Amino acid sequence: MSIANEHSGKVIITCAVTGAIHTPSMSPHLPITPEEIIADSLAAAEAGAAILHLHARNPVDGRPDQSPEGFAPFLSRIKQNTEAVVNITTGGSPYMTVVERAAPAATYRPELASLNMGSMNFGLFPMLNRFKEFKHDWEHAHLEASRDLVFRNSFQDIKYLLDTCYGNGTRFEFECYDISHLYNLSHFADRGLVKTPFFVQSVFGLLGGIGAHTEDVLHMKRTADRLFGKDYRWSVLGAGANQFRVAAQSAALGGNVRVGLEDNLWAGKGELATSNAVQVEKVRKIIEDLGLSVASPTEARKILNLKGGQQVAF
Repeated sequence: MSIANEHSGKVIITCAVTGAIHTPSMSPHLPITPEEIIADSLAAAEAGAAILHLHARNPVDGRPDQSPEGFAPFLSRIKQNTEAVVNITTGGSPYMTVVERAAPAATYRPELASLNMGSMNFGLFPMLNRFKEFKHDWEHAHLEASRDLVFRNSFQDIKYLLDTCYGNGTRFEFECYDISHLYNLSHFADRGLVKTPFFVQSVFGLLGGIGAHTEDVLHMKRTADRLFGKDYRWSVLGAGANQFRVAAQSAALGGNVRVGLEDNLWAGKGELATSNAVQVEKVRKIIEDLGLSVASPTEARKILNLKGGQQVAF
C-alpha cells in the first residue's frame, strides 16, 4: 500500500530555507539575516510548504550559528505569521558538537526537529570546482576541510538527542543519508526509544551518502517499507541538480518531498532560484500534475502526529 493512498493523495512539502552547506558567495538569494530568513520562510509557506526546516546564520558573514540566540530573532515572528510547522535542525553543521547541535531544539521545544541517523563522510569540497571567489575567509576553509570530515552521529549522540528533546513533545524528522541509517533507526525502534509514525527523510546525492540514481531511491523506499511497514511516513530530498527529479519520483511512489536553498541553489539548469518559494512552487506543480494535492499545515500535523504550534516555547 502506498503512503499517498493512506492519506488521500496528500503530499507534505518541507522547505529547508538556508541550511549550513551553501555559503553566501554562492548565491545572492541565500537567506542569511533574520529578516531574510523570515521573509523567505513566509513566502515558502504561502507557496505551499507545510513544514519549514530552519537553521540560523551569523548575520554579518553568514557562517552557521547553532546558538539558541541565533534562532531567537526569527522563530517567534515566523510562528506568528504562518500556520506552517517549524522544524529546528539538530544537525547544525558537521563541525559542531552534539551538545551545541541540540541546544536550540532543547530551548525552544519545537513540534519537529531533524535528527541525523548515522555518522558519515560529508564531502562539500567538490563545490570548490564551481565556486572560486569568496567574500569571507571562512567559506573556502569550510569547503576545503570537508576532505577530511566525518559527520559524527554515533549511537550515543543519537540517544542524547532523543533524551534531550522527546520529553518536550518534540518529534523527529529522521534524516537518513544511506541504507545503514534506516537500520540504525530500526535499532532504536527495537529498543522502544523512538515513536511512530517515523518521519523518514531520505537524502540522496550528497558525497558520502547514497547516490541519487532512480534505483537508489527505490532501494531506500523498499528497505524502509520492509523495516517499518505502515509505521513511517517517507520524504525525500535530492541534493543539487537531483532535487526535482527525486522529488517527482517520491511523489509518484506515494511519498513526501523536501526542497529549499539548503539542498539546492537552482531553479533549473543555469538558473539560480531567486527564493525558496520558487522551488516550492515548482515542486507543487509537479505534485499537482501527478493528480495529487499538497498537504496543509493542519493536515501535516495530523499525518505526523505533532503536538501543535501552541505547545512550542517560542
